[in-house]
Amino acid sequence: MLFAPRMVLIDLDGTLVDSVPDLAECVDAMLARLGRPPHGEAKVRQWVGNGVERLVRRALVGQLEGEPQASEFERAYPIFLELYAANTCTHSKLYPGVREGLEFLKAAGYPLGCVTNKAERFTKPLLKQLGVYDYFGIVISGDTLPRQKPDPLPLLHAAQHFGVRPQDALMIGDSISDVQAARATGFAIICVSYGYNHGRDIHEAQPDAVIDSFSELPDLLAAPCRSTP
Repeated sequence: MLFAPRMVLIDLDGTLVDSVPDLAECVDAMLARLGRPPHGEAKVRQWVGNGVERLVRRALVGQLEGEPQASEFERAYPIFLELYAANTCTHSKLYPGVREGLEFLKAAGYPLGCVTNKAERFTKPLLKQLGVYDYFGIVISGDTLPRQKPDPLPLLHAAQHFGVRPQDALMIGDSISDVQAARATGFAIICVSYGYNHGRDIHEAQPDAVIDSFSELPDLLAAPCRSTP
């Protein structure tokens, strides 16, 4: 399948960046302050993808679903925010092929946006520290708008920003949340095989294509479509 979008939006955690090492370290440090045992990176990797607030709730209950006691969350959440603010990009790194893929997209002339559920206070520093912030004409974080993915609002907002019809746009992500947001807007959706999808094979979500690396993008994307919005 060959895509010819007028705009490309890209998810952050699990798509551009492996941020779990920092998130897991901060989760376990938070738990230590609360006098609780650590979960370790493997478990935290299953819980990432819906913002840090949801991650903290999952860490407190030790599973993907469920809610901690309100008093427990109110104590834990500020601790996590403090820890993660100081360690947003200590161990996080771009996935192999991402920088080359972004260079290809830039050279080809695609307007690029980053759409993530990560809060802005963590999103922009992470993108800047990894040297990829300037690739994006718009960055939409989890708290930029009233609703976040899988709600279609962030994708529609980006399309409006670039003056592009949803049917002429492409989303690149790693999770069912990205697929649901794309389907709700009429975007095409490519997913990476290596990201965070709560331990489930992303093929089950039936994106339009699945890639193992951003280095595969030149084989999937034609020149940017120039149709009138």
